[in-house]
Amino acid sequence: MRHTRTFRWLAATATLAGGLAVSAIAQAQAPAKGAAATAAKEQFFPLLVYRTGPYAPNGVPFANGMADYYKMLNARDGGIGGVRITMEECETSYATDRGVECYERLKGKGPTGATAVHPVSTGITFALTDKAPGDKIPLITAGLGRSESANGEVFKWNFILGGSYWVAADILVQHVGEANGGLDKLKGKKIALVYHDSPYGKEPIPLLQERAKMHGFQLVLIPVTHPGVEQKAAWLQVRRDRPDYVFLWGWGVMNSTSIKEAIATGYPREKMYGVWWSGAEPDIVPAGDGGKGYNALTFMAPAGTGKVHQDIVRHVHEKGQGTGPRDEVGQVLYNRGLTAAMVTAEAVLVAQSRFGKRPLTGEEVRWGLENLSVDAARIKQLGFEGFMQPLSTSCRDHMGGNSAQIHTWDGKKWVVAPKLYEADMQVLKPMQDAFARKYAEEKKIAPRDCSKEASS
Repeated sequence: MRHTRTFRWLAATATLAGGLAVSAIAQAQAPAKGAAATAAKEQFFPLLVYRTGPYAPNGVPFANGMADYYKMLNARDGGIGGVRITMEECETSYATDRGVECYERLKGKGPTGATAVHPVSTGITFALTDKAPGDKIPLITAGLGRSESANGEVFKWNFILGGSYWVAADILVQHVGEANGGLDKLKGKKIALVYHDSPYGKEPIPLLQERAKMHGFQLVLIPVTHPGVEQKAAWLQVRRDRPDYVFLWGWGVMNSTSIKEAIATGYPREKMYGVWWSGAEPDIVPAGDGGKGYNALTFMAPAGTGKVHQDIVRHVHEKGQGTGPRDEVGQVLYNRGLTAAMVTAEAVLVAQSRFGKRPLTGEEVRWGLENLSVDAARIKQLGFEGFMQPLSTSCRDHMGGNSAQIHTWDGKKWVVAPKLYEADMQVLKPMQDAFARKYAEEKKIAPRDCSKEASS
């Protein structure tokens, strides 16, 4: 089976990745013995990954997608604007302290230092948010991290591209409201949040509490202790409370365990909705036939293949340079890694239009991230048609998009529902601003006045 081969490869990788720093991805590097002029033409991308531990089944395909996209740009385009991409992985095992160590280890590499950092963890994001401004390195937290960091006036260096956890929670409430004939019909209903007991899992709670007050549903909070392999007590509570819906906010082994426990408990999978990090192949395949009917959000990229995947197969995998197995190309988390790498590369390209086609500093790339405009035409040109919604950022808006769809597991594959939901920013924006102001006060940060900053 395709999934079995993926996990065999994962086990082999985990054996090789014993240390904190995983070896550099050699195929993407410039020659080790090159002239100084060659090194000066490199743009360095640090990759914080977790290929080991209980979160590896989800972390591996995401990391492979990112690496393959950068490799493809080198092979097909000679890099970004003629500047070759180099990259190096560092193993975090999803641990915050190791993530900070990786950041410190890699931030100064390359001729101009780190281009940008994807923490790929809300806990690591929280820890790095205070470090990034001093180091002048942007943090890209596409679909994860601090929800209030959408406010660019306070969070100058954070870019929560494509959507926050408040966006995700809001869309899920909208969806179940629609399923009941309107949000007003949620009055008296019971929604349980089964969540990873960490900064990540706690992120949607303020939004869900706000929506519960607005619509009169009861919110039941059920935390699950890291890493999530023991959930008997949580699902006994689900059985006792009999919620109308369960929202799952898990990651790694927690997701597949939750779905298996729902099956054992008899909770209908049709009433379960995962956040977009709880709706990929590693989450549902272990559940077997019982997972049929399970729903989750999908944003940035659903499963499937398109033109960009053809280019990756042609320029990377057919040359034996694939980071992982060829048959994972097109899976949900692989595709999400592709889009994360793509928006990063686009930010570099935008920044080059202002600062020149040369290796850029993190501060220059930050400008590119703040001036992204990836419209439908550009998405098609990049080969991502059907795998991404338009994205447009600004000084104030570091999210750039707030939409998602629902996809459902039919027993063999994910089926994406056609409706595109958008979060209600009349609800979210005041929350974002209030939480951002609180953060600014705590950290004694003077928010920027975006009306006085030039956009170009």
